[in-house]
Amino acid sequence: MSTEVRQMFSSIAPRYDVTNEVLSFGVHRLWRRTAVRLSGAKEGSTVLDCATGTGDLAMVFKRKVGGTGRVVGTDFCPEMLESAPAKAAKAGLQVEFQVADALALPFADNSFDVASIAFGIRNVDDPVKCLKEMARVVRPGGRVVVLEFGQPNGVFGALFRFYSKSIMPAIGGMLTGNRAAYEYLPRTSANFPAGDKFVALMEQAGAYSERAAHPLTFGTAYVYVGTVR
Repeated sequence: MSTEVRQMFSSIAPRYDVTNEVLSFGVHRLWRRTAVRLSGAKEGSTVLDCATGTGDLAMVFKRKVGGTGRVVGTDFCPEMLESAPAKAAKAGLQVEFQVADALALPFADNSFDVASIAFGIRNVDDPVKCLKEMARVVRPGGRVVVLEFGQPNGVFGALFRFYSKSIMPAIGGMLTGNRAAYEYLPRTSANFPAGDKFVALMEQAGAYSERAAHPLTFGTAYVYVGTVR
């Protein structure tokens, strides 16, 4: 799956930001700020953002940790990272970016206060291994934060599923030229464990003393927070 996912993100990378903004109506900005708040990051913290893409979450973290803090953004798709350094520099933010796989991070144990991944863990080959690997590079008592789509219920859930299956592929395909990518992304969201089921994956990882799920926008997304043992 990794090779296919890398190729897919490579193809949509040039139009990823504008497409994400259109499809989410800008709500993703609020979700990222919530993830940073729940991470416990503060002035001077060291943060690793996995599957950073074009660096949006890494930049929110950098604003939080300030000049004395350090933020590293990694992604296994070089094309997704291409625009990230200039994007951060334009915002006046010093963020380090490098190509790395979230399943095999090139960092020593206990290197960071916080590790995060936004809308990326459902695309890795082994989510539990990813949760273990992220915990490995975080100091004991630090936090791993996962922002991921959920599966809302009720009337809102029905509307969300219609939007995801019908509207999102059409708009995403029009903006990027790759409709298949925007059929794949909602499909993986619908099939990926959410809420208590994802918390169970965190428990299975065996790396967290505390685990919590925070629903956002009627369960459309979740922020999962694990405190590293």
